[in-house]
Amino acid sequence: MSIRNDDVNWDSWPVEDYIAENYRELHPSDAAVIAHHSAVYRGFPPDGLARSVEFGAGPNLYPLMLAGAASRRIDAVEAGAANVSYLRRQLDNGPDTGWLPFHALCRRLNPDLPADPAQALSRVRVVHRDVRTLPPGGYDLASMNFVAEGVTEDFDEFRDFCRLFVRSVVPGGRLVAAFMENMPTYRIGPASRWPGCPVDTDVVTSVFAPLTRRLRVGRIDTDPTLPDYGDSGMVLLSAVSALPG
Repeated sequence: MSIRNDDVNWDSWPVEDYIAENYRELHPSDAAVIAHHSAVYRGFPPDGLARSVEFGAGPNLYPLMLAGAASRRIDAVEAGAANVSYLRRQLDNGPDTGWLPFHALCRRLNPDLPADPAQALSRVRVVHRDVRTLPPGGYDLASMNFVAEGVTEDFDEFRDFCRLFVRSVVPGGRLVAAFMENMPTYRIGPASRWPGCPVDTDVVTSVFAPLTRRLRVGRIDTDPTLPDYGDSGMVLLSAVSALPG
């Protein structure tokens, strides 16, 4: 029987293990995601977006940094208590030094981003909330990174998360996302088991094509510098919502 999102205790997400395995250094795959997303954000003038959302923020700071030049307000919406606690510490005390290379690359690609990493995150507001409860049309841009395919084993639920992601922006709002490609159920740290829904470029295209326009889907290969979770790379997406208000 497939594990669904509500079957999982997300408050117990192993934040420190996850950070240690994935973000203690800037991996080539993350550099590729940052380059892809930065190209979207550079299309907006400084402060050109009133509100953007990180849809299921987790503990990952670089998507929040990327939004720092274009968005006047950035909501990091996250349901898991451990992730929320981590994000609030990073915002209150300044990001850990391990995030500095990520910020440096974000700023090199978009010089409008503040030079101080803490300042780059100063517009972020942590929202402890299930993304499924967000009202539609609340944002000008939505970003989602490694969420819909990593919270369920059920494809219908993956599709539902993607539709809610698209609905979170105004009609014509911008969308940017990254997915693990062919991600199976996986482990973080010595024992914890988490759901995965294997998707690829064809699947992502088929899910988003009816919901969006100007859809662009690409991929990057497996990164050998990352732990082997069983995935085959990453899928990258940019689009504009075509859903009615």
